[in-house]
Amino acid sequence: LPSMQTSGSKRCSCPSFKLREVASMYFTMIAVFLVILVVALQGSVPRGSDFPYKVPLDPQGLLELSWNVSYPEQAVHFQLLIRDLQFGLLFGMSDRGEFENADLAALWSDGHNSYFGDAWSDAKGQLHMDSQQDYQLLGARKAPEGLYLLFRRAFSTCDPKDYLIEDGTVHLIYGILEKPVHSLQAINISAIHRGLQRVQLLKPNITIPELPSDMKTMEITAPDIVIPSQETTYWCYMAELPDGFPKHHIIMYEPVITAGNEALVHHMEVFQCAAAFDSFPHYNGPCDSKMKPDRLNYCRHVLAAWAMGAQAFYYPEEAGLAFGGPGSSRYLRLEIHYHNPLVFKGRRDSSGIRLYYTATLRRYDAGIMELGLVYTPVMAIPPGEDAFILTGYCTDKCTQLALPAAGIHIFASQLHTHLAGRKVVTVLSRDGKEQQVVNADGHYSPHFQEIRMLKEVVTVFPGDELITTCTYNTEDRSRATVGGFGILEEMCVNYVHYYPQTQLELCKSAVDPGYLHRYFNLVNRFNDEEVCTCPQVSVPQQFFSVPWNTFNRDVLKSLYGFAPISMHCNKSSAIRFPGMWDKQPLPTITERLREPVPRCPPTPGPRTATAVPLNLGELRR
Repeated sequence: LPSMQTSGSKRCSCPSFKLREVASMYFTMIAVFLVILVVALQGSVPRGSDFPYKVPLDPQGLLELSWNVSYPEQAVHFQLLIRDLQFGLLFGMSDRGEFENADLAALWSDGHNSYFGDAWSDAKGQLHMDSQQDYQLLGARKAPEGLYLLFRRAFSTCDPKDYLIEDGTVHLIYGILEKPVHSLQAINISAIHRGLQRVQLLKPNITIPELPSDMKTMEITAPDIVIPSQETTYWCYMAELPDGFPKHHIIMYEPVITAGNEALVHHMEVFQCAAAFDSFPHYNGPCDSKMKPDRLNYCRHVLAAWAMGAQAFYYPEEAGLAFGGPGSSRYLRLEIHYHNPLVFKGRRDSSGIRLYYTATLRRYDAGIMELGLVYTPVMAIPPGEDAFILTGYCTDKCTQLALPAAGIHIFASQLHTHLAGRKVVTVLSRDGKEQQVVNADGHYSPHFQEIRMLKEVVTVFPGDELITTCTYNTEDRSRATVGGFGILEEMCVNYVHYYPQTQLELCKSAVDPGYLHRYFNLVNRFNDEEVCTCPQVSVPQQFFSVPWNTFNRDVLKSLYGFAPISMHCNKSSAIRFPGMWDKQPLPTITERLREPVPRCPPTPGPRTATAVPLNLGELRR
């Protein structure tokens, strides 16, 4: 446990005491204080087994973070294992993983004395001790494997210098101090080894369903490949189910990570191929290789998805994801994203995903539905935008036609954009009034996508609307970003997992093309530069020729905010449900959800803005 001290004195008018009496009273009070403190710390320090979530922070695995979430306390308990402690560590959170304007817990040493404190960095990256100490140190202990540091942090502190821990992605940052420092302010963040890791800190408190006795497992894993010695690799491997494999339900899946590669395997997905093809070629290699057969692009139906820091995924006890049997392809594609910033060579890997399945079919087949925007260039983002918003609709007309009277139950969600995506949210609306958030990520990263179980199941009835909004940043781009499949094009999608399965597989929208044509005509009329609106010129080319002045940006925003939409209310066969789906009016929202107000924890009194001394002994030079 940390060694803590109090210091300082205050002048007052006091009765005269002998020096011996004063000293005796002083040391008695100190002893009582330390006993109370040690008992309090021992009672509040979680055991190692109490940290169910774990992730390596750095590519070498020298820093390992474990944590748990207490919703009654509205707090996260952290356990940080530092395998090779030098002269300290910075750990914290920021909006996008930057070290400027960050909220930090700092451990530093001058080589003899060590200190812990709650700190923050300003816009220039200069560190400051926080006047409100909200990273609460619970303990520190040395073990053969390294130093364990235990501390606590409330979700919300109502300190303007602190990060608000919310649902969705959290960008964790770390910095390793390799030289002794004499004060917090002496730490130069530009001169230290640092990095970031993305996690979902606030895991849902899900009750694990009972698993059937006839449950079997199947591992879809890479066949002992050599991880390429480059920073980023997407590896594709084709697998297939046994011939004549009957219908089963997947009821759970979990990652299988080759020991030693925990810091390199960033995320993995298993896709089922389209049943329209009788066979698919075998392939084992980089997904972007020219040698990859084009037919593998028809393996897009997600069966399982895992990202670093995620645990096992469980289906609700009344539903399972069907695979196998008639009308289902035998062919599966495993895709693994390796993140190898230190460019390790010769690392072999057999990671993948373990599926748990049963032949005893559950009451309902689970389904996956796409919400958001259609993959079309008519939805575009001008260059140089810091927060441009696009919205896709699943309208009341579509849900009225396609959903059963008892509704469907959404239990999980996977948000998806390409590189410009910064925020994604889907809201359920009924009769023009927003009811609840289905899933939201205010710090979304396209580099961290996983299927997330929802904290509570969302029921959608016929006539409800599902509205998905994406926020994009294109400040680093010089021309318009259009919608499409390319990595430099954009998407706005929420893949919702629900039961019972219906015929509705895609419920998305895009602006009516006729209204977009009017926009190009208007731009052409009011600008000196020619914007070709002739039919033979593609929509992307027309967007690329727009001069992006304030007027043209504002008119495009306005167009997306009022123009009619083309609805895609599609069955799994990619055929629309019968009806008129073009030039549909935008849904009208008359009542919006209130923004949640952060709950401030009760303050036990002002915490002194000073560092806590730690007895870690001499640290190595």
